Amino acid sequence: MSVTLTDTGLRVALPDGEAYFNAFWLRDNCPSSFDAETRERVFDICALDGDPVIAAAHVDGDALVVDWQGEDHQSRYDLDWLARCANGAPRPDAAAIPRALWRSDKVFQRFNRADLDCDQGRCDWARALIEDGVAIVEGLADSDAALTDLANLLGEVRPSVAGSYFDVRVHIDPVNLSYTAAELELHTDTPAEETPPGVQFLHCRANSVDGGDSLFLDGAAAAEDFRNEYPEAFELLATVTAPFYYEHDAFDWRARQRVIELDAGGAVSGLTVSQHMADVFDMPQDLLDRYYPAFVRFMRWLRRSDYLVRFRLNAGECIVFDNHRIVHGRAAYSADSGHRHLRGCYIDRGELRSTYRTLFRKTGQTAPKPGTIRAP
Repeated sequence: MSVTLTDTGLRVALPDGEAYFNAFWLRDNCPSSFDAETRERVFDICALDGDPVIAAAHVDGDALVVDWQGEDHQSRYDLDWLARCANGAPRPDAAAIPRALWRSDKVFQRFNRADLDCDQGRCDWARALIEDGVAIVEGLADSDAALTDLANLLGEVRPSVAGSYFDVRVHIDPVNLSYTAAELELHTDTPAEETPPGVQFLHCRANSVDGGDSLFLDGAAAAEDFRNEYPEAFELLATVTAPFYYEHDAFDWRARQRVIELDAGGAVSGLTVSQHMADVFDMPQDLLDRYYPAFVRFMRWLRRSDYLVRFRLNAGECIVFDNHRIVHGRAAYSADSGHRHLRGCYIDRGELRSTYRTLFRKTGQTAPKPGTIRAP
């Protein structure tokens, strides 16, 4: 195979054709740049006296060998690895699973708590959460530890404005509408945090009241449909930030969020909606002439029956869902008719994907090639 040096790097003939590689990139990604045990980069390209310059290069068997000018250093690169990097595509990611958008006919995947102690069971559960954004786990004990143990199968509990855990039940002096028996409108949690929590767990400890049905919908599905119907309104909600707040005597949280979140590929990755935590919209009034109609139209769109899944969460069940993608709410209930108690917590979405990638490898699966899946 031929190698041609250029002013900025080199060209090498690979089985699929000639490919160009930048000298900075080659020097920075020499196999010796990474610690074998930690897998972290230990080479600092910024510490070189000057820019990396290739002195000579040739192909030796299945490797490209490069000598560096002004350094007593030689790099050896596997040609198959270079071929995988040639087009600048992200490396294969098992967690880059396309979202399976769903509507009111969706039946949530269910898992038994006892089955999640094995790698395959936990891997299947994590995949359901990435793909559908929601799943129900059955068979939890009536204890605080049961929720912690379940969350720790995917990650570490992440504190939020309410602390590490929160109890959704009637409180004597509520600081949140969820701590009452009133109807709780469709929303995503804690938008007043700079980065709202990613994955939410709601463990039902008791539910003997009249009413109180759980309401869930796929915000990504609803927003993608909204984009097709009202592209200008969609663009406003996906680009203009709105203010949210959570304020009481002992705290004052504030943040700006986009109502519609987009991923790197431009697809809807989630929503940030919460009528009870929306602050006074502070955009210029002439912008509000367009923003308010778009916002109200979208919030009404979310209330359509063809998106909504309505069900009763029972004691011993825990619903786990992507707090950025899945919009949830609650019907009103009679506080005097029984007892309703949900205990909740959060972990990060990054932890969910990290756990899935690890389990994916442990269970002997192979990640698809770049370009065959969409990044989350």
